[in-house]
Amino acid sequence: MADAQLKTIEMPAVADTGVVDNMRDEMLDALNAGSLEIELSNVERVSTSALFMLLSAGEAARQHNYELRLSAPSEHFSSAVSTLGLEDAFDPFMKG
Repeated sequence: MADAQLKTIEMPAVADTGVVDNMRDEMLDALNAGSLEIELSNVERVSTSALFMLLSAGEAARQHNYELRLSAPSEHFSSAVSTLGLEDAFDPFMKG
């Protein structure tokens, strides 16, 4: 997909159950229109449900032939992914 159709959003510092619904709606709206990049550099805490929501968004992107990019993961984000053993699941989406 062309970058002109790429929307970028930033994951909040605390991505837990309280923000998952709003984030999901925003991500799905973006993915219905084109590719999506989610900037992760500010993430200080991320819940398991938020991580699985990102993986679900990746599947939605794939189904629409769009791209999901997860960029600039913070150390906290990377640590959460590693702790849960999800590195392989996230590898296709990570950009830097």
